[in-house]
Amino acid sequence: MLLQVTHETRYDYQPAVETAQHVAYLEPRAHGSQHVLSHSLIINPQPAQQRSAADVFGNQRCFFSLQIPHSVLQVRACSLVSTREHISPESSLPWETLRDRLRFQAGAAYEAAAEFVFASPFVPRQLEFSGYARPSFVAGSSLIAVACDLMERIHTDFTYESHSTQINTPALQALEQRKGVCQDFAHIMLACWRSMGLPARYVSGYLLTQPAPGQVKLIGSDASHAWVSIYVPDLPEGERWVDFDPTNNRWGWHAPGVDYVTVATGRDFGDVSPLRGVIHGGSRHTLTVGVTVEEIRTDRPPAAAPAHNEAPQIQTQTQGPAAGMSQSQSQS
Repeated sequence: MLLQVTHETRYDYQPAVETAQHVAYLEPRAHGSQHVLSHSLIINPQPAQQRSAADVFGNQRCFFSLQIPHSVLQVRACSLVSTREHISPESSLPWETLRDRLRFQAGAAYEAAAEFVFASPFVPRQLEFSGYARPSFVAGSSLIAVACDLMERIHTDFTYESHSTQINTPALQALEQRKGVCQDFAHIMLACWRSMGLPARYVSGYLLTQPAPGQVKLIGSDASHAWVSIYVPDLPEGERWVDFDPTNNRWGWHAPGVDYVTVATGRDFGDVSPLRGVIHGGSRHTLTVGVTVEEIRTDRPPAAAPAHNEAPQIQTQTQGPAAGMSQSQSQS
C-alpha cells in the first residue's frame, strides 16, 4: 500500500514569542514492512538553525530554533510511505520464561529490550495495573497469546471518547474511568505489560481511516495514532517486536496492519511527542492540528497536498510565566 501523510501543526501565540527551541518527531521510520520513499518538513517562520539526527531509540528527530519574534508557528510534514502485508509471527515462548530471563542476575548477558521493562514518566508501576493485567497471564501461555488477550480486554472494557483525557492525564486515571483515547490505551497496556516484568514500547504513527458510507473524506480530518510493541525474543534477529493496537483490536508483525504508518518508538508518549519545545514569550497559545492520510493508487500520481480518529484538534491553553515555557502536542 502506498500512503501519503500530511501532518500540519499551527500555533497562534498571544503575545508574540521572542525566541523558541523545538524538536519534531514527524519522519516515519523504516522497518520490515515499511519503506520511506520521501519526507519533507516545511517550517514557517524559517528557522535560524535546523538539523536532523537519530535518537537513542533509532528515531529521526528534527531540532530547529527560531530567533525572531513570531505570533504564528506553522510546521508541515509530508511523507510518502510504502507498506506491505507481513505473515503473522509464530512464537510459543511462555511469558514466564522471558520474565525470568530479564530479571537481574549478576554476570548475565545484557539484553537491550530490558530497558523497556522499567517504569517511565507516563507509565508508572502501580498495583492497579498488575491487578487488571493478571487474568490475561495464564500460566504457560505464549507471549503473543497473552498480549492478544490483554489487547482484546482493553478494547472491550474501555470506551474511546475524544477529549475525555488531556495530554498529561495519568494512565491510572484513564484505567479507573475506563475511557480515553489511543494514547491512554497504549499507556495502560504498557503499564499492564511492564507490571508483569515484560518489555514493551510505545509506538507513534498514523492509521488510514475511511469516511462513513456516503461521506467524503475531509482533508485534515485524521489524527496521529498510538499503539504498543512487545518483545518476542524467539523471532528472527532484528524482527523481535510485534505490534498491538488496543484502540482497534488489531495486531501484526512490525505494524498492526498494512494501513498503519510507524513514525517513532520510545518508552512512552513523552519520548516521541510529534512536536514539543521551549518558548520565551507567548503566554497564551492556540494549537491547531490537521492530519491527512491518503492511499495513493498506482494508476495516478500523488496529490500535491495529501486527508478518524477525529476532526482537526483545536486546543487553547494558558501557560504561565512567559519565559522558558514548554509545550507538547498530544496524540489521539
